[in-house]
Amino acid sequence: MRRTHSSKFVQKWCNYLAVFTVLCLYASPAVAGQDTARPQGMRSIREFGVLPENRAEKNREALQAAIDWASVRGAALFVEPTDEPYPVAGGLILRMNASLVGVHGPVGRGTRHPSKHQPVGSVFRIEDTTKPFVTVESATQLRGLQFWYPAQTLTDANKIIKYPPTIQVSRTHAAQGVTLSCLTFFGEYIAMDFNAVAGVPCEQILFEHCYGYPLSGEFIRIDHCYDIPRILHCHVNPANQRLIQSGYSPAVIDAVVAARTFTYTINHTDNAVLMDVFTFGAYGGAYLGPQTYGQLTSFNFDCVTIGVHKLGEGNIYRNWQIAQGSIIANTGPALKDIHPFVIEGEGHTAISNVEAFSGRNGALSTIGKSQDFVLVRGNKKLTISLSGCRMRNYVSDWPIVILNNKAVIQAVACIDKYERPFNLPAVPGQPLR
Repeated sequence: MRRTHSSKFVQKWCNYLAVFTVLCLYASPAVAGQDTARPQGMRSIREFGVLPENRAEKNREALQAAIDWASVRGAALFVEPTDEPYPVAGGLILRMNASLVGVHGPVGRGTRHPSKHQPVGSVFRIEDTTKPFVTVESATQLRGLQFWYPAQTLTDANKIIKYPPTIQVSRTHAAQGVTLSCLTFFGEYIAMDFNAVAGVPCEQILFEHCYGYPLSGEFIRIDHCYDIPRILHCHVNPANQRLIQSGYSPAVIDAVVAARTFTYTINHTDNAVLMDVFTFGAYGGAYLGPQTYGQLTSFNFDCVTIGVHKLGEGNIYRNWQIAQGSIIANTGPALKDIHPFVIEGEGHTAISNVEAFSGRNGALSTIGKSQDFVLVRGNKKLTISLSGCRMRNYVSDWPIVILNNKAVIQAVACIDKYERPFNLPAVPGQPLR
């Protein structure tokens, strides 16, 4: 009898549960005929009239109206994926509190239409040569998007189009708390320009999982940022749109190197953090300006002229910790110009577990060697410590060339080009030729 009663009790509650489940299903967006493709709480940009078949200027007006709506509410706009990219003219302002969100992680090498040489998904098609595509203000987000410049050359260095930056910091309103995540750039000239002006600094800028290959050589540049910008997991490579059309020709990559710019440029910035960053085919990897300090870790700068150029104005807050990296310095106008590290000015540079080697690469013009491992120059006192560094393929007699007789340098447990231990005591250096 107990077993029978228990069975009826369980059956009764199973019936209740079934009824409750049916009611929930009928109340769900799918049953009610609502759109389930976008995350809840977002409105599609299509609802505001942003459509693939529109002219670029009409889409800009519609998208700006959508952003203005989102700004007041702190809302996110969903860039609904499509097989035809959205043509949008430049001059957008991503106003405070608004977000543009697409469906992608970074898609280096490109998404690809099944029958056309173009990307698909949450893609903006940009051809505006006069205005930055989007200017960002505080508390904004760009995530999961692709930016495509279809008119950009892939092969002819004389036909490089010098587009304005794709993303630019506001020069009139504060930009504090900006998230740039899972973005991919195809054919850009300058990807992300965060050179703020002195009177309107930017703060707490996050760059993460962004991929591209800027034909100016400048992927991220930061100035006047005083609250810890972070550049994380970013990848710059001329093969970035290989699946769409092809990679860039050696002539175009050589032109990028000849621009003498750096992939990551930091100026007037406190405690910058660069982690897991990569570049290939650029004049410089990271430029760490005179009024900066921070950390650069887990990096790879491949086929560059200068890997890291570190400066400093002052000896207290002008220190950088550089660790766990690889530099292949092998390209440039002449061998004398090629250096994995250039250090000058004041302050301290701590280099740990960084290796450098050189060689040939058919993707661009290379010399295949570097002049040295570290070039130290200037006329002010600076300090450098090196530990666990592996140094190869330089032509100078010593891996450290010291042209500053006030420099204090110590090297411990390093290995030189002959695979011999290299150690240098902590005494002022003498010029070595």
